[in-house]
Amino acid sequence: MDPVTRLGVVGCGLMGSGIAEVAALSGIDVRVAEATPDAVEAGRRRLTASLDRGIRRGKLSEEQRDQALARLSFTHDLGDLADRQFVIEAVAENRSVKSDVLRSLDKAVEDTTAVLATNTSSIPVVDLAVVTERPAQVIGMHFFNPVPVQQLVELIPALVTGADTVRRARGLAAQLGKQAIQAPDRSGFVVNALLVPYLLSAVRMVESGSARPDDIDRGMELGCAHPMGPLRLLDLIGLDTAQAVAESMYEEFKEPLYAPPALLRRMVAAGHLGRKSGRGFHTYDA
Repeated sequence: MDPVTRLGVVGCGLMGSGIAEVAALSGIDVRVAEATPDAVEAGRRRLTASLDRGIRRGKLSEEQRDQALARLSFTHDLGDLADRQFVIEAVAENRSVKSDVLRSLDKAVEDTTAVLATNTSSIPVVDLAVVTERPAQVIGMHFFNPVPVQQLVELIPALVTGADTVRRARGLAAQLGKQAIQAPDRSGFVVNALLVPYLLSAVRMVESGSARPDDIDRGMELGCAHPMGPLRLLDLIGLDTAQAVAESMYEEFKEPLYAPPALLRRMVAAGHLGRKSGRGFHTYDA
């Protein structure tokens, strides 16, 4: 199977910028689309800063950084993705937003065999695939944060996804140096179906006053050899993202263990979103 040489990425937040960075470092020509010129510049700065951190940490040479930057281009017009062989949307974890992006990509990408992948972490892929005129070429590719570090990609074919699309997505994951597992098209897939109830249980412990965040995290790190406690992990994921994932899973299964606790909702409403806002269950430097 021919490798992907022209990749499009829609969205240049934490996930989109990570996907674009890994792809550019893997030798792929990457075009990143954002909603506005200001968002394009913010995404460019985020990507450049991440590559510069790689140099400071001894993981990249200046030459590798410069080659990756040369493979990256940016736009605020989805029409500029017309020549892409494969496009990954990494916009907000919101069903209507993702549907709108996929509808637009379906019209913009000229190659009718091009794959359109969604980086959803919880939304059933079939719901997104059927808004396009090419549902057989739509697949879920769930990357994990931070993308340059985390090795896993969940591949989620919908009932309408073609076998060739699955093979091409698996091939791209290999190009990016990732390990792929195939997950069922059910909200939460494999990892979040197991992880989210655990994270929400930690929130309920704080909510009930049973234990403090530091003690919960230290207990799981030292007692279960987890590299990061559940509340620090929630802060890394983003409390707003975690709430959206939990709501999607609760909507599908109506199981109480998936329902976002009131404390989580209040923290999101207050703007205490974790690392990205400087405050969540813990506080962080700006």
